[in-house]
Amino acid sequence: MPGADALIRENLTRRQLLSLAGAGTLGALSQRVSLAKAAPVDRVSIAKCPSYGAELLPALSRMFDQLGGVGRLVQNKTVAIKLNLTGDANSRLGHLPAGEAHWVHPRAVAAVVHLLGKAGARRIRLLESPWASAESLEEFMLRAGWEPRDFLNAAPGVEFENTNWLGKAKKYSRLPVPGGGYTFPAFDLNHSYADCDVFVSLTKLKEHATTGITLAMKNSFGITPCTIYGDGAGIDEPSEVPKGGRTLLHFGRRQPSKSAPPENDPSTSRDDRYRVPRIVADLVAARPIHLSIIEGIYTMTKGEGPWIRGSVPVRPGVLVAGLNPVNTDAVATAVMGFDPIADRGKPPFEKCDSTLRLAEDHGLGSRDLSRIDIIGTPIQDVRFDFRKHAQAHVVRGV
Repeated sequence: MPGADALIRENLTRRQLLSLAGAGTLGALSQRVSLAKAAPVDRVSIAKCPSYGAELLPALSRMFDQLGGVGRLVQNKTVAIKLNLTGDANSRLGHLPAGEAHWVHPRAVAAVVHLLGKAGARRIRLLESPWASAESLEEFMLRAGWEPRDFLNAAPGVEFENTNWLGKAKKYSRLPVPGGGYTFPAFDLNHSYADCDVFVSLTKLKEHATTGITLAMKNSFGITPCTIYGDGAGIDEPSEVPKGGRTLLHFGRRQPSKSAPPENDPSTSRDDRYRVPRIVADLVAARPIHLSIIEGIYTMTKGEGPWIRGSVPVRPGVLVAGLNPVNTDAVATAVMGFDPIADRGKPPFEKCDSTLRLAEDHGLGSRDLSRIDIIGTPIQDVRFDFRKHAQAHVVRGV
């Protein structure tokens, strides 16, 4: 897999390089190479896991051990887990339960909660921003056929919070983006994203119509409250309850509530395939992810939810976990049959900028597989070509 400097050499001719140098662009490219080389790396674990049965908990336990043990990360700490429960509670891909298509599976949630509790976590908060709703997260789960008591019984000190609005706090927490950010200099978020010692992204292995892929980092897009960043957000102050989705972030037709920091430059592109990858990178910089867990036992292809036309279910039977979200997403991207070094114009980023590259340029982590310490099952033994299976409409194992 070529590094960033090799990629530049492959894609630019001598004449192009000279032209870019005259325009001052070569310096920016050299800076990108330097950032890529300096981007942090950490361990990423891969495991085969064909079902949500008896093999799930041991597989996750081995992965956590391979990462050096999670006790050193969570013992006596408040742990916040951002779930990936995108869309409405009633959304279905055919007749499949949401956890077998576009949501992280409830058994995976319970297993992670149990292992973090066993490792000594003092408090575990399950967080998500249910679609355009101020209902409790427990009620949202119940509407989807989940049983919240399964999580309460998995470990001591388990809590729930709908982070799509102010929730249980008296005010929003402001999290700045180091260096000022691509799009926003800071974000006003539900208190749970600030009032935690450890932040975990527990998500599904999927493609995405806007960002190409949606993994640990893209899961953070949902931490933004729609009371501030939604279609119906208040103008001067946040709305009391969420109204509508996050097209404000997608297309920038208006600014967030004036109580929150506005965009750095409202004259930049309003194309969501330009904006969303940058906003995701900004969010991950503002709210760092300490542990990324990507569940790809059963999932779907061609998009992030049943509303994407032509999407079909697949069964890759794989788990990926890591301590650095960029490293983890890069490995998961390769597991999906894509090149994590690719950028706009190449799969899976044919029409969008790469969140991986933008996060790497932020200094958040490396997407270069040759630098990442990959342990557990080798990538080649679990690689599952999402595009091939989407085209064939084949479900592995069925």
